[in-house]
Amino acid sequence: MATEYRRRTVLAGCGSLLATAVRCPPAEAGEPITIGFGEALTGNLAVVGKSGLLAQQIWAEDVNARGGLLGRPVKLIVYDNQSDPANVPGIYTKLLDVDQVDCVISGYATNMTAPALPIVMAHDKLFVSLFCLAVNSAFHYPRYFSMLPSGPDPKRTFSRGFFDLAEAQNPKPTRLAIVAADAEFARNASDGARDNARAAGLKIVYDRTYPPSTTDFSPVLRAVRAADPEIIYVASYPADTAGILRAANEVGVSAKLFGGNMVGLSTAALRKELGPLLNGVVINETWVPAPTMRFPGVLAFLDRYQARAPAAGVDPLGYFLPPWAYARVQLLEQAITATKSLEDDALADYLRTHACETIVGEVRFGTDGEWAEPRLLWTQFQQIHGNDLTEFKNPAAEVVLLPEQYRSGTLIYPYAGAKP
Repeated sequence: MATEYRRRTVLAGCGSLLATAVRCPPAEAGEPITIGFGEALTGNLAVVGKSGLLAQQIWAEDVNARGGLLGRPVKLIVYDNQSDPANVPGIYTKLLDVDQVDCVISGYATNMTAPALPIVMAHDKLFVSLFCLAVNSAFHYPRYFSMLPSGPDPKRTFSRGFFDLAEAQNPKPTRLAIVAADAEFARNASDGARDNARAAGLKIVYDRTYPPSTTDFSPVLRAVRAADPEIIYVASYPADTAGILRAANEVGVSAKLFGGNMVGLSTAALRKELGPLLNGVVINETWVPAPTMRFPGVLAFLDRYQARAPAAGVDPLGYFLPPWAYARVQLLEQAITATKSLEDDALADYLRTHACETIVGEVRFGTDGEWAEPRLLWTQFQQIHGNDLTEFKNPAAEVVLLPEQYRSGTLIYPYAGAKP
């Protein structure tokens, strides 16, 4: 495990995103409060992971500018997990046994968090994850909290809106294809999709996983097309998502509803790469710049993030992970401030029993540390004519379909009707 230790990044809320040792003047006298985690700074998840790191760096700067927490500065201790789950246990063992951090949180993604949870549990530490699906469903660890608005039944909720949209059509489609990566997140998501499909009375005519190393998706999409589904549900990671959409365009799919839990389409890199190929795709989101989603503080945060993103070499829009990464450490800040403590039991009790106000709205936790109520969005890309990122700053480029209280547009159905 020596490699990831050599890649250690210590951030105290200021300086270059990838500096190897950054120290800021203390907010007040006293030893820093240390918050440790592993993050994808290299590898296939780094395009997202580094954007979340910048957001949390901004939070640490904000906290230290206000005088720190409990009269002490905040310091982030971060190791590169290289987007490899095999590196995660060693990182968290070092954070807890060698660095002896005060608080420990997850990096981005289910696959990078699942291997950390047993280590954290063995140390009886509070653990707040970030965009991790159903990691605690088998453990029921009482000090785990999930920063992902999937609610108390995360596997089913993560795709339910997709099937709700299908059921609302007249006539209702009946034939479904499921395409998923053979990896932790995609398996969890597709398990929930199967449950939702059965509840909706859909016939599954294609159901296959593909290896995470897959680069050519044309054979997959040809097999899907041959099964003649009316709905195509996909659970994929960023690189896969791009490959699947390109293959779908090349081979031609006639599905009436196409999309699902396609990770990566919230990032500026994929939006710029795919441009008009996104039209008609329906995905789940957590935040978009629709007027209905402008919670107090979120636009001001994004202004600051976007101003620094080019120099940091991270996602220039920051719609996907950054607001949630900032909000996740806001939870820690509120719990520490309210309890005047770093004791894991006290912090966990506070998060379990109190609503917290963040830049992504109110957060309240329920069973297994999941959100008490789901608030996943279902959106559709529409009216995209080119690959310029300015198109995606227009709320009309991605309209909210569900939940109803956040709706900002209407589904174009069938899928081909959204194509230019």
